[in-house]
Amino acid sequence: MTLKNRLDEGAFVLLAEMEPPKGVDTAPMLANALRVRERVDAFVVPEMSNAVMRMSSLGASMILQARGLETVMQVNCRDRNRLALQADLLAANGCGINSVMAVDGQEPGFGDHHQARSVYDVDLIGLLSAIDGLQRGRDMAGIELAGAPRLLVGSTTEAGAAGKSPELEAEEIHKKQEAGVRFLITPPLFDPALLTPFMHRIGTRVAVLPTVLLLKSLGMARYMARNMAHIHIPDEVVARIQDAPDKVRECVQIAADTLVAFKKEGFPGAVIATLGWEHRLPEILDRM
Repeated sequence: MTLKNRLDEGAFVLLAEMEPPKGVDTAPMLANALRVRERVDAFVVPEMSNAVMRMSSLGASMILQARGLETVMQVNCRDRNRLALQADLLAANGCGINSVMAVDGQEPGFGDHHQARSVYDVDLIGLLSAIDGLQRGRDMAGIELAGAPRLLVGSTTEAGAAGKSPELEAEEIHKKQEAGVRFLITPPLFDPALLTPFMHRIGTRVAVLPTVLLLKSLGMARYMARNMAHIHIPDEVVARIQDAPDKVRECVQIAADTLVAFKKEGFPGAVIATLGWEHRLPEILDRM
């Protein structure tokens, strides 16, 4: 069953991020994905997340799709102009990739190529509108296509992030929905209650999928709690890791517990982000 079908049926969908390699050795990526292929509905393939140069999302998605693994290919506004964005979307759908996720893209200054220049030929709503136009059979210049792509479209939302207005974010979500978005992925969340004010305003118009982040260490948890204002890590989560004799094991258990909590609260699904620790995915799923 495809990701689209599961969303349409209201089933709980489980996505997992699968980071492309920084190089051409795709064996670890494939091995990690194949280990959980029966337990994950699709793999979100980031497009050079945090502006770190890696294999493109299109390339990695094609490699995974060739092994029968459904992917959600990221496209971002940072790296390509409107010509290249449309070309990649057509290529993706022509190669069997049926789900895409449009994102802004982190500024290059945060990554490993500080001299790189951002493109931002179109903004996020512009990119979503372009995807919608392609599906209607015309490119951004209004020229008719020889065959229109059919895509399940997702994007991001700041719902649940600290300091975000539920009213304003609901308006942004409505704009994205009007541009054809079917699902939205949140920043990392550790408490389902943070989404409650947003969900009351959003309803079921679009599937909101919270991100469950695998913390790797006590140091990482403390750093994020102190320095990443938009991500709220409860004190009890930090305390659980601090008191645990096996801190990595406890981090895995926290991720599993958070997934279970979102499922019990009736969310339509969730995304597991492991930030390079994709080999831990089976452990997380075993503990749910």
